[in-house]
Amino acid sequence: MKNFQPKRRFRNIMHSKIILVLFGALAIFFAWGVIRFMVKLDTVRENRKLAEEKFLELEKKKIELSSQIARLNTEEGREENIREKFGLAKEEEQLIVVIEDKNPPEEPENKSSGFWGFFKNMFK
Repeated sequence: MKNFQPKRRFRNIMHSKIILVLFGALAIFFAWGVIRFMVKLDTVRENRKLAEEKFLELEKKKIELSSQIARLNTEEGREENIREKFGLAKEEEQLIVVIEDKNPPEEPENKSSGFWGFFKNMFK
């Protein structure tokens, strides 16, 4: 019987309330760490997706700007750019300038409305 006593003592210690509370607290601590890790992982995934979208957008803009630079390095591109910025024309060409009227004409207001107003306006 004495051979079973040490095993029982160890079992009694492991099944004591203090040790069970300690193991429970340790399990809660690790579970809380896993939950925090998963939340951070989700945030990192969202940030990565946003960064990839921004990277693709910047790549498109880089390609567009490279093509514009290549176009401006040609004679036709320079000429087009100067014409757009300064409104210049060649000697043989004529230039038409369209100016918007900032004050549109006012429409006369009809004071009489309804059937009789319509009837009067029809014969004016």
